[in-house]
Amino acid sequence: MDIIKVDAIDSTNTFLRELNRQKQFDGTVCVMAREQLAGKGQMGTVWQSKPGKNLTCSVFMIVEGIELVEQFFISIATSLAVCDALKDLMVTKLSIKWPNDILSDRQKICGILIENVVKNGSLIGAIIGIGINVNQLEFDNLPQAGSLKKILGKNLDIEEVLHVLLSKLENRFSQLVVSNFSVLKKEYESLLFRKNKPSTFLRAEGGSFVGIIRSITNEGKLQVLLEDEIITSFDLKEIRLLY
Repeated sequence: MDIIKVDAIDSTNTFLRELNRQKQFDGTVCVMAREQLAGKGQMGTVWQSKPGKNLTCSVFMIVEGIELVEQFFISIATSLAVCDALKDLMVTKLSIKWPNDILSDRQKICGILIENVVKNGSLIGAIIGIGINVNQLEFDNLPQAGSLKKILGKNLDIEEVLHVLLSKLENRFSQLVVSNFSVLKKEYESLLFRKNKPSTFLRAEGGSFVGIIRSITNEGKLQVLLEDEIITSFDLKEIRLLY
């Protein structure tokens, strides 16, 4: 595995994507930045991170034998790998806020952004951006943000966190075969934040509604039980789950 360390960079995902275009990776490659100047989150949001305080990295993983319609299983494997790593670091009360924010006791400690690499209509890899709040204690206007230091009460070695994470990623991606999909999906669903609890959702076009998270589809849509006892599937662009 190649690990590239950089000081300051706009986005580790963008850097790794351009590098892959030039070199065509044939194995796992990771780029780790001390500072991201324009880190990206889901739906075009910006990832807030103080220089040298957190783990900001992107990892290229080979993907084989997965159809484009099954691409959400990459997100499932990644989310489970992050949870595996955090468990090893003694973080408790972990959950996954759909689709792939990682929480500890309602505090967001990790964000994930996945960009799939497609060639001739087939998935050949994934560029996985992961931001884990490690030693940062203060977050501007982000009341739900937490960090490993806030939870564990001590500084952690960021490179140690990275090595634990990479080990768990490789393990989970080795499980990414069709015969394991139902098991991975069940494990992911067991960790879903606010599963089986009445929750408030915001619609993209405005307005809110109350529903109960039941499961996800194989395509990654959230299945929500509404007041009329009908289960409806929503994708990421349609709704947002409130804390």
